Amino acid sequence: MKVAYIFESTHALTILESMIIPQMEENRHGADVMGMMFFFDNAFLLVKGLPLAERINDLAEKTGMLVMACDRCCFQRGIEEKLVPNAKMGCFPDVYTALGKVGVDQVITL
Repeated sequence: MKVAYIFESTHALTILESMIIPQMEENRHGADVMGMMFFFDNAFLLVKGLPLAERINDLAEKTGMLVMACDRCCFQRGIEEKLVPNAKMGCFPDVYTALGKVGVDQVITL
């Protein structure tokens, strides 16, 4: 199954750090993660130098998954120039364009 995650809740850090990322790193997540989209303060999770951001960046490099932060959220927080290299900034049309090509089966909002 191909999935995409939208992270908008205050629980995103916990879910990523203790569940999704370790499972992906150990090849036991059970689904192919095609993309991750980060909204609001969750955009901070993609700032260069943070351990979780670097792990997400490494997974994106390895798997080719889309990693995107809400552009408006980044500008509001002053982090538009501070994201890890594999993270892009964009909005819903950018996500639709990128993920429409890979055939996502399920979109999960956390």
